[in-house]
Amino acid sequence: MRRHRILVLMHPDCVPPDSTDGYTAREINAWKTEFDVVTTLRAAGHDVRPLGVQEEMGPVRDEIENFKPHVVYQLLEEFHYATAYDQHIASYLELMKIPYTGCNPRGLILARGKDLSKTLVHHRRIAVPAFAVFPMRRKVKRPARLALPLIVKSLSEDGSRGISQASIVDTDEKFVERVAFVHDSLGTAAIAEQYIEGRELYVGVLGNNRVKVLPVWELKFGKMGGDSSRHIATEKAKHDTSYQEKVGIEDGPATGAGVANSGRGRRHCLARTQTRQESCDFRLDKFLCD
Repeated sequence: MRRHRILVLMHPDCVPPDSTDGYTAREINAWKTEFDVVTTLRAAGHDVRPLGVQEEMGPVRDEIENFKPHVVYQLLEEFHYATAYDQHIASYLELMKIPYTGCNPRGLILARGKDLSKTLVHHRRIAVPAFAVFPMRRKVKRPARLALPLIVKSLSEDGSRGISQASIVDTDEKFVERVAFVHDSLGTAAIAEQYIEGRELYVGVLGNNRVKVLPVWELKFGKMGGDSSRHIATEKAKHDTSYQEKVGIEDGPATGAGVANSGRGRRHCLARTQTRQESCDFRLDKFLCD
């Protein structure tokens, strides 16, 4: 394998140490992805340089000019502390004419709003839950077409930010309260979707002109919340390592009836790629129900 110079962009707080020795599981979780990427690339023989970036693009330009990377491994999910700016990182790399990993600017923009991405996917005849958007500083009233129960979350934030068991609402009163919570605590518009019981599945897609669909992965909830709990990917379930260990939350290959690494699931991923006209790598979150 040819040895490459790889510049890895990440949040400054996530620049990993050379070793995990002496760190707790909670501390490691904060930069685990960055550590895994850097160590794996180095183990493969590449010259890897991590770079923490958040408020200015000057350091990126300097590294491109001085380090002369063959490719930029893009792990930044925000800029100026705003997730809405992630597409501008990719746009800058396009202008610098440097190859990079991840989604292109167009795909990032289309994926940023959950309402737009669902509309585009529905146009490709892929089933999506019924939904409605509730902008900030507007009167909140549930449309008659949107039947309870619903799950309420931020329109634009990702990583399950702000999602908890309280995000699932069974009454109009709780619905209005949760929309207000999203507006006030996250500072974004809210989206309310039809809640459907099912399994939490993730599918990675790689490639540009020739797309490769990776095996289906599943988030398994163990004994989270007991029998009365709804198994959804809450912020706590995703990011609290102590809680994950306590209730047995883990991820791994999806198996069983209804899960296939080809067939309908593959067609859904390919349709999603065509819809967003992406030249990139991305992850598709799917929910499998009976």
